[in-house]
Amino acid sequence: CSRLTARSPIFRPRTSRAAQRSSMAGTAEMHAPEPVGFGKMLMNRMDALTLTQFIVEDTTGDQQLALLMNAVQHACKVCANAIKKAGTCDLYGLADVQNATGDDVKKLDIIANTIWVDCMKQSGVCCLLVSEEEEKPIVITDKSKRGPFCVAFDPLDGSSNVDCNVSVGSIFSVYRRKSSDDKAATVDDILRPGLECIAAGYSMFGAATELVITYGKGVYRFALDNSIGEFLYVEQMKIPQDGGKKIYSCNEGNLHSWDEPIKQFVKDCKNNGFAARYVGSMVSDIHRTLLYGGIFLYPADKKSKKGKLRVLYEGYPMAMITEQAGGMASTGMYMGKIGRILEVKPEHIHDRCPIIMGAERDVKKVLSLYEVK
Repeated sequence: CSRLTARSPIFRPRTSRAAQRSSMAGTAEMHAPEPVGFGKMLMNRMDALTLTQFIVEDTTGDQQLALLMNAVQHACKVCANAIKKAGTCDLYGLADVQNATGDDVKKLDIIANTIWVDCMKQSGVCCLLVSEEEEKPIVITDKSKRGPFCVAFDPLDGSSNVDCNVSVGSIFSVYRRKSSDDKAATVDDILRPGLECIAAGYSMFGAATELVITYGKGVYRFALDNSIGEFLYVEQMKIPQDGGKKIYSCNEGNLHSWDEPIKQFVKDCKNNGFAARYVGSMVSDIHRTLLYGGIFLYPADKKSKKGKLRVLYEGYPMAMITEQAGGMASTGMYMGKIGRILEVKPEHIHDRCPIIMGAERDVKKVLSLYEVK
């Protein structure tokens, strides 16, 4: 660094933080990292907006929400570290138990769940937690250690893929309780439509660790710089307006038991130059869809009348993110009507719903096939 001068080709005069802030018209124009060269990389680390700064600024004085989101990013960092060391620490494989929804539990599922539960509890601002790995909601009864937020999370989405080093992630949604804080929260504080969700996001653990969040006003992407232990701002995420790349993502092994409109849509994709891309980890498939366009489907079928994905900690957060990024998130034909995922009313904490989400171009095509039928 000492050799960099004003004449160096990679030298850029550093603007002050105040000057950088004043040049921003809004959150969407935050300073993103520039193309990487050694000097630029150092400048980016110093100048790029960190997630911690974003949280403090974007929670508009809500200290409790800021504490919660800092607890979320801490949980994601600890999970990323555990996953990175899984192979060398004998953390691959099954734990010989099943979770609340009947799925086989991996060792890393248990670790990730412990991390998320402990981080949320220690934030001091949560009153009720719902995890995929817990049969019942976790109610925080100590008034001095609870706050106004109900948080639902899948601590390790796609964990069936973790042993073969495929990208996995964590997904979460946040509600503000409606009941009086004089008493402990109840399950009714979180069994509400996704339209009442105040924040959502996911972290993806792959070639890089990324965290994507929304407060209902845009979707923002951050990448973890392991050398400094901070998530740095990358960009505001928006699905391409024209629908983007022609990609459909679904488990075609279930094709025989889908509704006829879903079968027809997949057939049309094959006949119209669409590429099939399916990771089997919802975080990975949705992340790609947000960036490249296309559609992700996990519809209901003859075996699973409500689909397989859970409403509170998979359907709602991903639907909120997709819509905030300019896409659509629908259930398809569900409970006798076509509707938005965010309008579904869960009957219990591990309730499920069908998922059809992605670019408006493709989701509307699926829904039009239902209307024709």
